[in-house]
Amino acid sequence: MDGSAPVGEVRSTCPYCGVGCGVLLRPDGAGGLAVRGDPEHPANHGRLCSKGTALGETVGLGHRLHAPVVDGAEASWDEALQHVADRFSQVVAEHGPDATAFYVSGQLLTEDYYVANKLMKGFIGSANIDTNSRLCMASTVVGHKRAFGTDTVPGTYEDLDQAELVVLVGSNLAWCHPVLFQRVRASGAKIVVIDPRRTASCDGAALHLAIEPGADVAVFNGLLRAIAEAGAVDAGYAAHVEGLDDALAAARADTAKTGLSPEEERVFHDLWIGTEKVVTIFSQGVNQSTSGSDKVNAILNCHLATGRIGKPGMGPFSVTGQPNAMGGREVGGLANMLACHLDLENADHRAAVRGFWNAGPLPEAPGLKAVDMFRAVGDGRIKALWIIHTNPAVSMPDADAVRDAIKGCEFVVVSDVTGATDTARLADVLLPATAWAEKEGTVTNSDRTISRQRAVLPAPGHARPDWDILAEVGRRMGFGTAFDYETPAEIFREHAALSGIAGGRFGRDFDISGLADLSDAAYDALSPTRWPVTSSGKGDRFFADGRFFHPNGKARLLPVTTRPPAAMPTPEFPYRLNTGRVRDQWHTMTRTGLSPRLSGHLAEPYLDLHPQDAAALQVTHADLVEVTSPYGRAILRARLSDAVQPGQPFAPMHWTAETAPTGRVDALVAPVTDPVSGQPESKASLVSIKRMEAAWYGFAVATEKMNPDCDYWAVASTSAGFRMELAGYKAPEDWDATARALFGISDAAAISVSDPARGTARIAFEQDGHIKAALFVGSTPIAIMRDYIAGLPGTAAPANLTGRPPADVVDAGAILCACFGVGINTIVTAIEADGLMSVEAIGEALQAGTNCGSCRPELASLIMRSQHKEAAE
Repeated sequence: MDGSAPVGEVRSTCPYCGVGCGVLLRPDGAGGLAVRGDPEHPANHGRLCSKGTALGETVGLGHRLHAPVVDGAEASWDEALQHVADRFSQVVAEHGPDATAFYVSGQLLTEDYYVANKLMKGFIGSANIDTNSRLCMASTVVGHKRAFGTDTVPGTYEDLDQAELVVLVGSNLAWCHPVLFQRVRASGAKIVVIDPRRTASCDGAALHLAIEPGADVAVFNGLLRAIAEAGAVDAGYAAHVEGLDDALAAARADTAKTGLSPEEERVFHDLWIGTEKVVTIFSQGVNQSTSGSDKVNAILNCHLATGRIGKPGMGPFSVTGQPNAMGGREVGGLANMLACHLDLENADHRAAVRGFWNAGPLPEAPGLKAVDMFRAVGDGRIKALWIIHTNPAVSMPDADAVRDAIKGCEFVVVSDVTGATDTARLADVLLPATAWAEKEGTVTNSDRTISRQRAVLPAPGHARPDWDILAEVGRRMGFGTAFDYETPAEIFREHAALSGIAGGRFGRDFDISGLADLSDAAYDALSPTRWPVTSSGKGDRFFADGRFFHPNGKARLLPVTTRPPAAMPTPEFPYRLNTGRVRDQWHTMTRTGLSPRLSGHLAEPYLDLHPQDAAALQVTHADLVEVTSPYGRAILRARLSDAVQPGQPFAPMHWTAETAPTGRVDALVAPVTDPVSGQPESKASLVSIKRMEAAWYGFAVATEKMNPDCDYWAVASTSAGFRMELAGYKAPEDWDATARALFGISDAAAISVSDPARGTARIAFEQDGHIKAALFVGSTPIAIMRDYIAGLPGTAAPANLTGRPPADVVDAGAILCACFGVGINTIVTAIEADGLMSVEAIGEALQAGTNCGSCRPELASLIMRSQHKEAAE
């Protein structure tokens, strides 16, 4: 494959997770974009998940930031950039470089990331640059460096095709990395899921091990003991490792409970030991823990002891959550790293980087990691903060405190594509950056493949690439030719040349020096390339030959012992909250929230609650519940589910003050971290739960954005405009006035039906014979056909307000298959009326489940429910 694409299309890379899927983009000339999977990209071979499939729905310009904003007023680039340069220079002069900080993101391209890291560490002179990747994979970086000597991912995606057993640890791969999950399913490998929660990844799994929260080390220490007892230690490979005896001693002394029965553990041990080609995939359930680094090493210990690493179809495999989390690691975007996997605390490494950059003295100690960084913002140690393409006022643990810290900081710069985020609204200076499909550069995916992102749409207004913004500030701060870049290709070549020093002089793993002489044309045409790439050729797998990156060339097994989560349940906070993602949304929804199709699956923040807990709390399905922790409070929609264990509710983390102010789940999360990696424990915070004693509940739809003023609301995009759930502790006296204020309507004619005795009201506003907005209110959660109602704005006004479609109108129901927009009612009807009793039959008839496959478990559940219904009848 080369960089060329079919006529009229441009090859690029999806901007979502770390799978790094190739996409083919076809602009329509009017700002729109058609997107399809690239059949020649090695990561996805043409497949896309629901989010990737809907990318064309997220490129509108209405929400975009078009010009710089300084102190609330639009400004020129000259004024804005000079102001940023002057304020950062002033803070450095008056308080030292460590009074400044950058908080960046895996949404940055490698070239952007490189310039940010160079500016802060090399020229401002502080290591206070950290990234939101700290929240998702910092523990893996520590585990890799402790075991291998470098942050090296040994495996490749081809291992998933060749594996005979795939173990998913703390990874809902089916929802969070659907394309990889489909590769696993297609391989025919047996799947074992290790997760306290039953997720979509359990569909078709040979075994689901519902462990106690935080018991991962105990599980893999048990496996290491079993490996030794079965004589499965690879004696030949043992010559390449050290620490086996100490690791075994620690494993044998670890008596922590796993939450599994002896039979479950035996079956798992026999399956793992008895299957040579094993890939262990791990993700946030492992990393997001106060013992995340030890969990990673417990997994690596088992692969190193058996020599199952670096060979086809086997090895430990960390999958990352962001499109360029790996690229950020490569350029030293974390506070404790240097570029090209060099070590900040190594004097020789610092000297080499300083000489290459022609920089001043580099910081000798790690900077502040994310949680500590925002503590320093809050207490005034950091006085100038630059946040780039991330939303920490929502996504950081203890999010309310982080929001307040940013608000109180002396000088805050935010670079983003929109000003409509919780964080952007706190900025002194807003800088409009180019977005995906508008900018040029590279990203690195989870298996070390470097791919190009390419521009196919014009930048709106005065938006500029991030590398350009950062470089201009560097020049204005007096750092001259060090930031005299004109193209991202120049930056890439510099990065590649520095990697040659890392690889050639210091023997580091990351070496792409073979690309250091790429011409601009060759950079433009660069095809997906897995590193290392040196002048002598390309590499592929690491460690099969037993050569590692510690000074003695050996790997290290670490003795690790189970440590429980930081806090234990108390009578005041008896529940342990697990947090995560949903299938069709991404981070804080600034992109996916624009797609009606993606918003149709799960339209508001929710709490999965075990029926046993719900009964004790007197909570029923669809009630709103107040969830409180020592750090914050949220209101969420209760969903009763036995997929979670008693005492272990689950809530997704996507909603913000822009979409559901009381649904900001990270406000509940404790700011406690792994002592080595600095990664927060986002899976085990303690909370209390009680039913929200609401006096009224509402559901509203409108063609335009609404202006709610109530105790709970959550908004989502629809094809007709917007839909909103509402609730309040006290009912308004005048529903007509309340509705007009909600919709910003003063003069439109109203159709209303109310029953004060029952506490119900239904009000619709029409204009020119068409529905403009409608509000449905009741004293209990509203039972109406939401997805039918959501499509009414802009249509002819109905004769009544029943909340149900007329007999001749089919209600497709909530979107279940987001890839093809297939509603749940359509699927249920096909199952019951047409006898479609397999997922494959549904796919053939309706297409549902035939693209990314992440809705297949839900399809199977509907079939099973229908079968149970028939049996009961």
